[in-house]
This record gives sequence, C-alpha cells and structure tokens, in this order.
Amino acid sequence: MQTNQLTTQAAIKLFDSLEPAQASHMIGRWTGREIATNHPMDGMLAATYWHGKRFEGEDAVHPLVHNLPLWGERSLNPGLLPIRLLVRLPLRDVILPFILPLIVPFFSTRHPKARLRTISFRGRMHAAMCYDAKPINDVFAILDENTVMGWMDFKGTDQPYFFELSRDI
Repeated sequence: MQTNQLTTQAAIKLFDSLEPAQASHMIGRWTGREIATNHPMDGMLAATYWHGKRFEGEDAVHPLVHNLPLWGERSLNPGLLPIRLLVRLPLRDVILPFILPLIVPFFSTRHPKARLRTISFRGRMHAAMCYDAKPINDVFAILDENTVMGWMDFKGTDQPYFFELSRDI
C-alpha cells in the first residue's frame, strides 16, 4: 500500500479503514518513516536521523530511537526535547542534522520513556504508545503483518501526524 504522501483527510480515511493493532503485535523493534501530509512536522524525523521505536514490553517502550553519526543507535528522552519549539525552528530540516549529533549526550537515555496500552480511539480499541512525559499517544493500525500505520495524537495540535513502522526482521 502506497503511503508516501497523502492528504490529511486521505490518511484519516486510510487509518479508519485498517484493523486496529493489538498491543501484543507491537512487541519488537520497528523502523519508521513519516507519511507526508503537509503537517508542520513533515521532514523533522528524517532530519534527526530517526530510526524508529522499540517495544520491549507494556511498560518498556523506547519511542525515539535514532541512528546518529558519531553515536550510532541512541534512544532520546522525549521529555527533554522541546518538540513544539523544534517544529517552528527556522530552517529546521537543514540545521537539525548538524546540531543533533553534537547535543545528543544531553538528550539520550537508556531507560524506556513510554508505555504500551490498549485505548479506545475513534470508537475502536487500538494499541497505543503513551509517552511518559508528553501529552502524546501514538495509535496503531495494521497495514500488513509487518507494517503498521501510526497516528500521533498530540494534545493541543489541530492536525494529526502520521507515520509508518515496519518490523525489523
């Protein structure tokens, strides 16, 4: 299924047409990529060398796994990241690839920073990753056996942000 670029309405329609993911389905390592919908965050994850997410158990999720120059794979602590500020940063997608590798020691963590839960979302029960320190739930629906679509439900934002995760095999 082609999800490289969609309108927000098309992404919502696609998400609603998919089978909700179950929490047990999410356990493991996942590689992520954004689904461009003309959202203000489009391009930001790629600019920060985002690799994906790691679900070790229901209370042990690494939501921001990045593969950074100089450092390799690192989990970042979303509670320390000024996400709303980064979204509005001028020339963000040009600046972040240079700045992040320099400051990653201040933002990385070895500890999980999210939980895996089943929540009611848009009238159905979905697996969701709930951030510990941010008002964000990433809700998942199944594209195929090894691919899920994620809907980032970020309190206080008008437009949902969409991404795709593929199981690392």
